[in-house]
Amino acid sequence: MRLTTKGRFAVTAMIDLAMNNHGGPVTLADISERQKISLSYLEQLFGKLRRNGLVSSVRGPGGGYNLAKKQDEVSVADIILAVDEPIDATQCGGKENCRDEQKCLTHDLWADLNNHIFEYLRRVTLAELVEKNRDREQDVAVVELRDSRPNKRRPEPVPA
Repeated sequence: MRLTTKGRFAVTAMIDLAMNNHGGPVTLADISERQKISLSYLEQLFGKLRRNGLVSSVRGPGGGYNLAKKQDEVSVADIILAVDEPIDATQCGGKENCRDEQKCLTHDLWADLNNHIFEYLRRVTLAELVEKNRDREQDVAVVELRDSRPNKRRPEPVPA
């Protein structure tokens, strides 16, 4: 499977958008800063996501991007396919010409793997990923709160 940074960044940016979309449109500059993804790269990705109906844009001051569908209606496969990322583990791109214009001995194995990967990514929704990340953020916040409390231990007695 050739899942490059294009697909990974698109999924990451969509999770960020979904997690931060409660107060109106989210700017690509904010996503870029939070996720450390180049702004120009995000502009390219969001152009494709918009053309594929996954996000909508709002122009002008206070503008940015909103989700165009409910989080539970967007799968990881939808996001990856929207940015033209192939989900393909075959050597020939599914053309069955990998060995002297013939299907190689392992073509069916890799094609079956493609199907399993695609079905898995089709089942994972943006809503699930947002929920997992919110749970993780809450766990981190609890640890940070616990670690920031003053030490309640009694002072060691000073020898006389």
